[in-house]
Amino acid sequence: MFVSASILHADLDAFYASVEQRDDPRLRGRPVIVGGGVVLACSYEAKRRGVRTAMGGRQARALCPEALVVPPRMKAYSTASKAVFEVFRSTTPVIEGISIDEAFLDVGGLLRIAGTPLEIATRLRADVLREVGLPITVGVARTKFLAKVASGVAKPDGLLLVEPDRELEFLHALPVERLWGVGAVTSAKLRERRITTVGQVARLGEATLVTMLGEWAGRHLHALAHNRDPRPVVTGRRRRSVGAQRALGRGPHPPPFVEAVLAELVDRVGRRMRAGGRPGRTVTLRLRFADFTRVTRSHTLSRPTWHTQTILDAVRRLHTAAAPAIARRGLTLVGVAVGNLDAGGGVQLELPFEVAAGDSLDTALDAVRDRFGSAALTRASLLGRRQGPTVPLLPD
Repeated sequence: MFVSASILHADLDAFYASVEQRDDPRLRGRPVIVGGGVVLACSYEAKRRGVRTAMGGRQARALCPEALVVPPRMKAYSTASKAVFEVFRSTTPVIEGISIDEAFLDVGGLLRIAGTPLEIATRLRADVLREVGLPITVGVARTKFLAKVASGVAKPDGLLLVEPDRELEFLHALPVERLWGVGAVTSAKLRERRITTVGQVARLGEATLVTMLGEWAGRHLHALAHNRDPRPVVTGRRRRSVGAQRALGRGPHPPPFVEAVLAELVDRVGRRMRAGGRPGRTVTLRLRFADFTRVTRSHTLSRPTWHTQTILDAVRRLHTAAAPAIARRGLTLVGVAVGNLDAGGGVQLELPFEVAAGDSLDTALDAVRDRFGSAALTRASLLGRRQGPTVPLLPD
């Protein structure tokens, strides 16, 4: 007996660009690019011309010369996100936010008071459009994985229900790239062996996939190809890391410029950690090269911290170690994250009880920025440099 399809994956369509088109009637139905030097988001009209998020602005304009380029308005996107999540909360109390523009909703207990999951999803889409003015796509399925796949297939501005008795029929016809965890590298490995669909992955034994892709990836893809995903929709889950990133566009980028950007990102991350009362131990540097491949480099500190200079020192060491690869391969994006977050709400003091020299400075800088805005103070290395926009995030 099948469990009913009662998990919704709700995902706003081309979120930043949709907000711009909502607020400016002249942009509706036309290709829109948010961000100039690097594409932060683009409308579906631009996507159909080959424009993609994180693409360099020059390349995007070459693909779509008639595109209208608008600067990002992060406050508007944050406001729109909060309004959409209010609609989610009026639909069901069981919500798991994934990002500011998508969430899982479990409506399994609402049959008698709100109707079937399909009826609820239909109403949800209408409510978001009426109350917030934005299109949203919803996938409905028995598992979180399949609900997300369904919303991806239904985009843009669609609704797709995958009934339990046709799950594998639906899933196995899709390309392998629909499986979570199949990026460019894994896709290439599978396609080299003429494995192009999820169904072909499912017909391989788990041991074969482990041999081909490694233990974790092999087991993971084998489970997803059979729609085995026992994860429930979880409310109130705190984030496991705090991070920030910035697209740089195609270089070359002088090392002092990259170091200044990293300092800016560390400032953002440290401030968020202190605001949330969550120090962390593992510092990670994320890099995207000119060929769009990505690498991460991490260092675990001896104790949790939210001290800006301590985190920055670790990031600088990781950046120095990666410098030869950056010189060879170019750099288009950098990111900083701190993981292994402590939920205890404070930093453990060590004997002798001494306050780190930078702690009082961090506290003072946070107070000034809280009162006068994040741009009230900046590092000397960032003077005269255009800083990247601060991307809105879900509350922790």
